[in-house]
Amino acid sequence: MTDPGIDSYLICATPRTGSTLLCGLLKSSGIAGRPASYFNRRGLHDYADGWRIARPRDGRIDEAYVRAALAAGRTSNGVFGGRIMAETLPELIGDLAAANSGSAATDVELLSAQFGRLKFVHLRRRDVVAQAVSWAKALQTHYWHPDETVEPGGRPPHYDEELIGRLVTAIEKFEADWTLWFASNDIVPHEVVYEELAADPLSTAHKVLDHLGLHLPPDRQLVIGHRRQADQVNAEWAARFRGR
Repeated sequence: MTDPGIDSYLICATPRTGSTLLCGLLKSSGIAGRPASYFNRRGLHDYADGWRIARPRDGRIDEAYVRAALAAGRTSNGVFGGRIMAETLPELIGDLAAANSGSAATDVELLSAQFGRLKFVHLRRRDVVAQAVSWAKALQTHYWHPDETVEPGGRPPHYDEELIGRLVTAIEKFEADWTLWFASNDIVPHEVVYEELAADPLSTAHKVLDHLGLHLPPDRQLVIGHRRQADQVNAEWAARFRGR
């Protein structure tokens, strides 16, 4: 099998930027790993149970968990794909540093020690208000993605200007954190913008594959497995927030 030239890549995102759409497209390639949020602490126990390994002690990511995640997230060519949200990154880095016995290492060195030859994809959304509206609706309804079980306790969506404002601030901070982290670690990620991804998902995903140096076999096509969820309510809330 030809060496793909990388071992892993991480999609660096914030909530409601189309990361599930992008992950699904890349997974459908059969050559770009199976990207998912393996390192979000809220899902560690579920993943560990599914992989039939011991749950991470104290809810912290250890080397056994990373090995299991790599096995689950790799395709047959050896490429691993993962999704990291800005709020998850410090937790992952901290856990890897602790597992490294406190030895001095940069963030990229810690990540590379586990993930090998590593590339980064930065997924963001130009319209932060629309992003915050989408996030607010998901928080209220507990409906995040069409193919996932809706968690109990959700309620019908209602316009909440304070919540939307808090989420706009949170998104802006998360994006500033990503920008600072990339610059501090001399990382130049491949940039993906949600608006372009939503308008032309196939072309956008092919550009990511090109960046990763991965070549889609001629007998395989990318599959769009996730539809856009925004509706008239989203548009009305966004207009109302901008006009406040």
